[in-house]
Amino acid sequence: MSENESISSNSPPRPQPWNKGKLIGAKAPLRASHVWSIRTKLQLEKRTRDLALFNLAIDSKLRGCDVVAIRVDDVFPHGYTLDRATVRQKKTGRPVRFELTEQTRQAIDEYLRLNCRKPGDFLFAGRGDNGCGLTTRQYARLVGQWIASIGLDPLKFGTHSLRRTKATLIYRRTGNLRAVQLLLGHSKIDYVPRRTMSRWTAISRPDSLLLHAARDISHAPCRAILPARRAHR
Repeated sequence: MSENESISSNSPPRPQPWNKGKLIGAKAPLRASHVWSIRTKLQLEKRTRDLALFNLAIDSKLRGCDVVAIRVDDVFPHGYTLDRATVRQKKTGRPVRFELTEQTRQAIDEYLRLNCRKPGDFLFAGRGDNGCGLTTRQYARLVGQWIASIGLDPLKFGTHSLRRTKATLIYRRTGNLRAVQLLLGHSKIDYVPRRTMSRWTAISRPDSLLLHAARDISHAPCRAILPARRAHR
C-alpha cells in the first residue's frame, strides 16, 4: 500500500452537507387557484382554526414568526375582528399595518366563537394548555399539510410562500414596487436596481392599504386606486 493510500484511508469521513438532496432558495408564492383550493378544503373539513390561520397569513403577509406571535388583542380587541390591524415585526422591530378581508374576519370570528381565547392569549394556541402559542415549526408543518392536501409538492412551498402570495399578485397586476414595500413592511428593497426605483409610482401608506383591500384574491384587478404612471420612453 502506498503512502497516499494509507493517509486517505485513515482520514475521517467528510460530513454530509445539510442541504444535500434538499430544495433551497426562495419558496414560490401560491397562485390564486391554490389559495381557493386550500380554503375550500379547510371549509369542507370544518377546520376552523386552520382556516382562520391560513386566511390571516395570506392577508397579513407576515413572516411565520410574526403570524404565530399574534395575540387576541391584536385583531379581536372589542369582541369582533378589526378591519385593520397593526403588528410589530420581530425581525425589524417596525410596525406594519394590514387589512383583513371579510372572509378572514368571518373565519376568525367563527374560530374564537368555538374556542375560549382570552384577551392577552396567543390567537392560535399550541399543544397542551400551558398558554404557549403555536410554534413556527408547528406552523410550518401545518403549511406543508395544506400544500400536500391539494396535490402540490410541500418541498417547493413554505411559510414564506403565504407571505409572498398577495404581494406577488399586487405587483403583477400593478407593477408598483412601492406599494409592495409598504405592505410587506420593508424598510428598503436592496435588490431593486436604481433605474427601477425611479419608476416607482408615488403611493402613500393609506393608499397601499386601500390597494390591499381592493386586491382580494376573489376580485378582478383594480388599478383605479393608484395614480397614473408616466410612460417612460
